Amino acid sequence: MAAALDEGPFFHGTRAELEPGDLLTAGFASNYRPEVTMNHIYFTALPDAAGLAAEVAALNGGQPHVYEVEPLGDFVDDPNVTDKKFPGNPTRSFRSTEPLRIVREVTDWKRLSEQDLQMWRERLAAIREDDDKEIIN
Repeated sequence: MAAALDEGPFFHGTRAELEPGDLLTAGFASNYRPEVTMNHIYFTALPDAAGLAAEVAALNGGQPHVYEVEPLGDFVDDPNVTDKKFPGNPTRSFRSTEPLRIVREVTDWKRLSEQDLQMWRERLAAIREDDDKEIIN
């Protein structure tokens, strides 16, 4: 394994109901665009950031869950939020092609307000609308 990018602990937000010891792997639907299969598994060192991902995933059905996770292999900074949008990695967001092991469920993360959830519903609808336009054109 390469030198650690961050010491953690690490968290993953999802609508899946998981147990300690379960493994999260790439190859499943995106939290943001369920029609997209992910090549990586994403996680963060910030529980509230994982909570945001859980809330957004739950907009497609289910209940939001945040889990503390242990990366089982190498991981890199998430390029979707690092140098493209923010210098460095202030969101402490990462991705890996290797599995993450569930350590425990975390319950003390900040929930989104109904207003914030509505904003995310609108953002996701706009993304889907843009995707549909690209397919048509």
